[in-house]
Amino acid sequence: MKIIPIQNNGQSDKPEFDRALIASLPASGPRYTSYPTADRFHSGFGESEYLRALSLRTMGVLNKPLSLYIHIPFCNTICYYCGCNKIITKDKSRADAYIEYLEKEMALLAPHLNGRHPLAQLHFGGGTPTFLSDEQLERVFGMIARYFQLIPGGEYSIEIDPRKVSRETVLKLGKLGFNRMSVGIQDFDPKVQAAVNRIQTLEETREVIEAAREAGFKSVSVDLIYGLPHQSVESMKTTIDTVLSLDPDRLALYHYAHLPHIFKPQRRIDTAAVPDSEEKLDMLQYCVQTLTERGYVFIGMDHFAKPGDELAIALKEGWLQRNFQGYSTYADCDLIAIGVSSIGKIGSTYAQNERDIDAYYAALDAGHLPVMRGYQLNQDDLLRRSIIQDLMCRFSLDFQLYQSVFGIPFDQYFHEELADLEKLAVLGLIRLRPNGLTVTPKGRFLIRNIAMVFDYHLRHKETKAKYSQTV
Repeated sequence: MKIIPIQNNGQSDKPEFDRALIASLPASGPRYTSYPTADRFHSGFGESEYLRALSLRTMGVLNKPLSLYIHIPFCNTICYYCGCNKIITKDKSRADAYIEYLEKEMALLAPHLNGRHPLAQLHFGGGTPTFLSDEQLERVFGMIARYFQLIPGGEYSIEIDPRKVSRETVLKLGKLGFNRMSVGIQDFDPKVQAAVNRIQTLEETREVIEAAREAGFKSVSVDLIYGLPHQSVESMKTTIDTVLSLDPDRLALYHYAHLPHIFKPQRRIDTAAVPDSEEKLDMLQYCVQTLTERGYVFIGMDHFAKPGDELAIALKEGWLQRNFQGYSTYADCDLIAIGVSSIGKIGSTYAQNERDIDAYYAALDAGHLPVMRGYQLNQDDLLRRSIIQDLMCRFSLDFQLYQSVFGIPFDQYFHEELADLEKLAVLGLIRLRPNGLTVTPKGRFLIRNIAMVFDYHLRHKETKAKYSQTV
């Protein structure tokens, strides 16, 4: 079921940074790229359940636009901070073998897709998608063209490591059909770069961004991380000024979680050089203040965009969405995800592929879709997913709308949640009214904490997952 978007109603899009309030709330929680979150997926959902969901779509029961995600797991070198599912290698032939298996997976999916579908969205993630050579990228696009159609106005994005990409390759990406790009930077300070094993010059980064604009990319986003070893407010000032000289359309500012007991590469980082919580907040506060002063709109969580960018327009007009790739401008889509560890969404289901590449290959060699685990949402999950989507993307709720669409007495159904919301209202995170709520400017910074109120699984079921910090 779909809830009609609520417009932003002219509320301020400038975040209000309340350090005491941030310190008083739970420090970690889900990012809600899905609800329920991926740690709730289970092995009882497998290939047959996924195929059942695809068959419902083929029969026309589900009538949503379609997105395609392709995971490329390879990286040339290891960045010590990274917790992604990746394979470190310089052997390009491993990508040739991997593409063969992508083709096998797509061929197995094809009979269940009912013809060549128009793609509203396409995203290449990783790893490092541009680990692939130009010829390998062409091969993958040939596979996509056999089963899907790129359409005018579609959103086709790729994650870029500027250290490994030439101007010519970026121009090639534009010709293939990509029109949006996410550029990894993290930090421009040489001492920080050395500490995390990611040496990246301003010149090579600028070349990639300028080539993207030459190629006609509609939006260029950059990724930064705060809390890395040897970072300080002073070093972040220099990095932010340097980044803003590149004039990105969007900017994501991620928190570094130092968890060396979970992520082995982080064991190469000097823990003593990692800033403490107060220093991290100092850095974040400076970055947020600077970005808003320079005219960027706070989208939500850790994302900023220029006022004329599609994300900012989507926020203002009430049709912003959130999915596994983060904030999106497109209407809610079904998502076909291929490649090792990738996660897709069809109707009221999620399906994740095998995370181990040998297990991924073995399933495909046996003629099976490599579904490792997944989840079938029940009616309560669907209700809460809609509520959390509205909170994360529109910063408001209309209780009556949920009553009419889902047929529930909101105040009775969410009796416990409303009691918690009253506490958040006292703290100034939200404004409660009899039939709804609005998130305040200071609450928008802590939107994950507000969304967590409606997370049934977080309230009632334990998890071994380690969530990231909410701020």
